[in-house]
Order: sequence, then C-alpha cells, then structure tokens
Amino acid sequence: MTDDRFSSARLSPGHDLEPSSLATVSADPGTGPTPVDLLRRLRARGAGDPVTHVERVPARAGVPAPWPTWAPAELRTAFARRGVVAPWQHQAEAANLAYDGGHVVVATGTASGKSLAYQLPALATLLADPRATVLYLAPTKALAADQLRAVAALELEGVRPACYDGDTPRAEREWIRRHSRFVLTNPDMLHHGILPGHAQWSGFLRRLAYVVIDECHTYRGVFGSHVAHVLRRLRRQCARFGATPVFVLASATSGDPATAAGRLTGLPVTAVTEDASPRGGVTFALWEPPLLPPDSGAASSFPPPQPTGGHDETADLVQVRRSALRETADLLADTVAEGVRTLAFVRSRKGAEVVAANARRALDDAVPGLGDRVAAYRGGYLREERRELERALLHGDLLGLASTNALELGVDLIGLDAVLICGYPGTRASLWQQAGRAGRSGQEALAVLVARDDPLDTYLVHHPEAIFGAPVEATVLDPANPYVLAPQLACAAVEAPLTPADLALFGDGAKEAVDELVAAGALRQRPTGWYWRHRERPEVDLRGEGGAPVCVVEASTGRLLGTVDGGSSHFLLHAGAVYLHQGVSYVVDELDLADGCALVHVEEPDWSTHARDVTDLSVVSVRSYVDAGPVGMFLGEVDVTSQVVSYQRRRIATGEVIDTRPLDLPTRELRTVAVWFTLSPQSLAAAGVQAADVPGALHAAEHAAIGLLPLMATCDRWDIGGLSTAVHPDTEAPTVFVYDGHPGGAGFAERAYGTASAWLRATRDAIAECGCETGCPSCVQSPKCGNGNNPLSKPDAIRVLDVVLANLPA
Repeated sequence: MTDDRFSSARLSPGHDLEPSSLATVSADPGTGPTPVDLLRRLRARGAGDPVTHVERVPARAGVPAPWPTWAPAELRTAFARRGVVAPWQHQAEAANLAYDGGHVVVATGTASGKSLAYQLPALATLLADPRATVLYLAPTKALAADQLRAVAALELEGVRPACYDGDTPRAEREWIRRHSRFVLTNPDMLHHGILPGHAQWSGFLRRLAYVVIDECHTYRGVFGSHVAHVLRRLRRQCARFGATPVFVLASATSGDPATAAGRLTGLPVTAVTEDASPRGGVTFALWEPPLLPPDSGAASSFPPPQPTGGHDETADLVQVRRSALRETADLLADTVAEGVRTLAFVRSRKGAEVVAANARRALDDAVPGLGDRVAAYRGGYLREERRELERALLHGDLLGLASTNALELGVDLIGLDAVLICGYPGTRASLWQQAGRAGRSGQEALAVLVARDDPLDTYLVHHPEAIFGAPVEATVLDPANPYVLAPQLACAAVEAPLTPADLALFGDGAKEAVDELVAAGALRQRPTGWYWRHRERPEVDLRGEGGAPVCVVEASTGRLLGTVDGGSSHFLLHAGAVYLHQGVSYVVDELDLADGCALVHVEEPDWSTHARDVTDLSVVSVRSYVDAGPVGMFLGEVDVTSQVVSYQRRRIATGEVIDTRPLDLPTRELRTVAVWFTLSPQSLAAAGVQAADVPGALHAAEHAAIGLLPLMATCDRWDIGGLSTAVHPDTEAPTVFVYDGHPGGAGFAERAYGTASAWLRATRDAIAECGCETGCPSCVQSPKCGNGNNPLSKPDAIRVLDVVLANLPA
C-alpha cells in the first residue's frame, strides 16, 4: 500500500474502499454506487429534496517535476519504495526554496502532498550533515504521530525520528533529547517543555537546520498569537546557540498565506500556492434538513450539542427544522449500510458522541451487530483510545466515524469515500480541509454539508457562491495583543534575561509590556537586561481555554474518563450536567474547580442539560469610530462580566423543559475588544420600529450578526459574544455589541469593524431570506442566548439593519 500522505506521482494507483450490500458490508474493494448514485439514494430516502445545491469539483491531472539535483539517491530510493516516483511541481518548488535557505509556506489543497515539500529538504540535509537536526510542530498529537509513521517508514539510517509530547514516557525523553535528529512535537510541548529546558536541549538546538510548522492555518486568534511568540522564543534560543534555522510552513489554501506566515514567524516568507497534484472529482452537496411542523416534538427530540469551549443555554425554542445532528446520524448510518467508508465531522464533542450513538442504534436495528462498525472520535479521549480508533478506521474495522475537528488535519486516512460535515465549520479553509478528507487516493468522492438551524448555515446553503465562488479567508492573529505579549515576554525572561535587542524580535508593544512587567514587580531591570524576579515560572495557557483541563472521573471506580478544557467546565461539567463518553451517559455529581476534577456516575436520564449565563458589559475605551449621522460604528476595549447561573433539564423525546435549577459558580471577568454600533431613537422611529419593540429588534440583530461574523473572519460563533440594549449607560443610545471571547481580543472584532458594511449586509440578507415568519434558529434565535431568546423581533431587526446600512459608508 502506498502512503497517500505524500500524494505524489505513483508507480500504481491506490485503491479506495467500495460499497457492498447491506447484509455483507466489508472493507474490500468492489463495485458500488458512485458518489452521484450515492447522493441520489440519500436524497430519495425522505419526502422532499433537502439538497439546495450540488457543486461538481472536477478532477485534475497532476504536473510532475524532476527530483532536485541535490536530493541524494538514498532519499529518492526511499520515496520510491513508498510509491513516490517524482514530486509534483509545487512540492519541488517549495523544497528548492527551503533547501536554498529561504523561509517558505506551501499553501495548497488537502491531500496535495505538502509533507513531501518539507520532508525532502529536511531529510536531504539530515543525510548530508550527520549532526543536523529538524524540529516538526503539529497542532495535534494525532498529526504528529501520523507524520512519525511516515518518516519512520522511509527507513533512513541515522535520522532516528521520535515524538516528544505529553504522551511520551519519561523514560524515553532523555534518549530523544540526546539521540533523535527529527523531533516531532506540538507548540504546547515546545512552550512547556523544550524552551524552559533549553539547556538540556542545547545540543539539538545548536544544530537545528529546519523548523517545520504543519497546518499553520490553524494558528489563529489567541492561540495563533501565543504560538507566534513561542516561535520567537525558539528563534531567540537558537540564536544564542549560534543557529538560524529555516522555517518551512504547510497550510491549507488560505488568503494571503505569505503575510499570515510572516506574522506567525516574524520572518519574510515566500508562498507557494499553485497546486500541481492530481485530484479526484468531488460531488459536493449542500443539504438543508427538512421543515417540521411547528409543534413537532420530533424537532427537538435530538439533544443539541454542548459546543466545546462555548455555552448552550437554549430555552424553549420552537425548532422548525429537523436537527442537523439527527440528519447527520441518519446519513452516516445510510452510507455505512451501503458499505461506504465515511467520516462525519461534528462541531462539538457531545455532538460527535450523540451522532455516533444514534447511527449505531439505527444500524443495529437494521442488521444486529452492524452498529459496531461506527464510533466517535474526539479530543479528551485517552491516548490508547485515540490510537485504536485511528487504527480501526485505517484497517477497515470501522466504516463510520463521527469526529470533532481532531481529524480535520492531515492524519492519513486512506480510502474514505464520503465526508459528512454537520454544520459549517466556521471558515471556508476548514470546510475544504474537511471535505478533502474523502477521495484521498485520487478517487471520486462525496462531500455533504448539512446545515444547522443557524443564520450562517442557512445563508450559505442558499448562497452557494459564498462557498464555491469566494476566496478562502486570511488567517487572523494579533501578536501585539498585550494579554498575549506580556505573559510571553515573562516566559522569555525566565529562559534568559531580556535585552533591548530582544524587544525588536517580539515586535510592536514589547517595550511597553516590559515596562508594565517591571512596574508589576515581575521583572527587574539591570544594566545587562530585564530579569525574572520569581522562583516559579509564569503559568501561560497557549490555547486561551480558561485554565488547566478538568479531569472527568467515575466516582465509583476512580477511572479517568477524559478531560474538558477549563473554559468549558462551567457549562459542561456543572453539578447535574449530563456528560457523554463513547456513547455512555454520565451525570455529574460534583465539580471541584480548585482540584480540577469532576466526579460522575453512570446514568441514562431521559433529559438533557443546558447551562444558562448572564452577562454585563462596560466600555473602557474607544480605538476608532465612524460618525454616520444617526448611526455610529465603534471599535474599542470593553469589560465583560459573565456567570453561569442555572441550567435547564429538557426531555430528550419532546424538548419539554422539566425545570430550571440554580447554580452557584464564580463570575468570570474579561477585558477584550468589541465592535458596536449605535442608532438614534429618532432613526428607529422613522423606520417604523416602535419604542416597545426596540429591545427585541436589537436582540435579533445581535444574534444574527454574531452568526454571520465567521463569514468575514476566521472565527467560530463560540469565539465571540454579544449584548444588546435599548439604552446602554456608556453610549446613552440603542446599542448592539459584538466582542471577542478572549482576554485582550483575538482580532475578530477588528475584522468585523473593517468589513462592517459587508458583514451587516449579509446579516440583513440572512434574516430577510429566511422562510420563517417570526424568527427561528436559522435566522435570529441563538443557542447561546442567556435570555432564552426573548424578546426577539425579526421584522424590526431587518428595519434596524436597513437604518445602519443606509447610513454607514461602504
């Protein structure tokens, strides 16, 4: 079997799994439905046609290139053993740039063989120089483990590749530091382990020739800003040891990859963007679940997911469409029953568990035992569980997997025939990354985007040009964020005293941040630089997830089930919350925030839980504003205070609210960046918005604006929050706020401010074009709303946005 991760010209074509009959589902190649036939069967299974658009992405022939003259024969032979007879043109171009000492980003499509572009120069250098080393960074452990398999399979003498991450046994770590020349890790381990222990890594860093940053488009927002400074700290330590490594980055197709890569590394970077790899054709369908009667209990029979890192405070919503989770579960069961190896991407951990459980149940009802070939995959599983699931899918023991975006990145899953995407993943880059997981051997494939009841999803399935005709977003990150910069400078000072020359490396705002650290007593200035004053290292969370993970422990056995990030624990693990793990339901007995532990017991209740919070906001300062007569558009700093105050229990079968139970959890305070607009009461009255309807009009516009912002910025609606009020004390006017959900901001509010006209125009169109009468989750209702989606006025929200758009400059 060839290694499709390389995706280069081959000696012989690989095989994808083909469907077989329901009664004899197997993983063996054979005859079965084409993607077009499969889609036709799926469309015919219910009343009405749920498909709003079908896009045919044509197949593409590859353009090979000769091996670079500097590539040693031993390396070319090793690649040939893996089925790679020549690189594609973009691989050779990127490899030549890197080998000549230039920093380069290769930004091409999924399965285009980006790994060969960096493996070729890195491994050639290791073979030519027996002392040289390479550091590879991946955003996930799964991707690093996959790349380890790929490099080890080349069987190159003296390279000694090894993974160094949180799962690496301590007994192996010393050997890796001393002997491995190709270390694969992640930014978290670089931040917490390698850089603080730079003295132990001095031999490795002194000889570092290449730093490879895989899937660099994932480093966005606060996480990306932290990683940018971790890379500057790495460059600083390498320079102290006399090394100036070449940075080679791999990215999904993205807007302006050279600028984004340069902001991430702090270096000038050349982009290679012309994809010369072959690609099988993709049939891409946009799928809108069918409408249900307004009083249909089935509409809410599927518990909504609890998004990772976000809230779920859904109150008594009248769901007008069939749940996207239910629809995805049924589609997954149908494709597995056809023998089609399928990966379903679900946006939340809980949603992935529920989709897998319902697909298994449907398959077992049809053919007992068939449900065993479907599983869930998500972050928070133990290492052994993750590796076993990856192995089972690769070997065909599993035919269907419901996964969070943990499998979005380049893990080599060979032979997938179909991808189901449950809800728009937030960016076009992620959408194409997920869709590209199917047909990775150059075969025809099917991709289906199943729309959620959400303003953005509804807009996209009725505006396919926003997906298929629009450029991929630029990656948004802000290394100058003071809430990122100051802690990173503190970490750098622990590793070695800061000097004036270092401040230029860390960029704008570094001197001001150092002065604040000195004033706070964290640094002491001496003639030779700034020194860290404390014995303990600063605690810095790269991912901005609100603290250390909370362990989920079964109370009766002490067994560790998994982890939940600290930022989500108030919503997912409060006392009484229902927690799902591998299809088994648990109820939380106690959440101990001090010890970072939640105790749970097995229980199968007939209800689901949904946390609710309250939010207050005050304006701290205004950075920029546009005075548009009766309308004002502002960008500035705000203080946000929020607290989870209660949760609802709702019957799974009907969605009926059983009760609302109070919670006593601490408040959380956030200083961040917001965009907001104000309107004069006179302009609203002139537009026909009655004074009593202003709160509902603003509230509905706020919800829809939050839902549509991911169309403009590389964010998820769970990365941002909002607040609206008929009279805000700081603006003294009707106001709608949308703010970044991370300390100091993440760049999303700035992007909203810069694209305000286009953003609010899309928001207005999404509301106006929704077929409901008074508002629904597809337009103005929000699963995050702490006020139970009350009050809301859909018609008046359109009037509000018309006033804004009529006055705001384009």
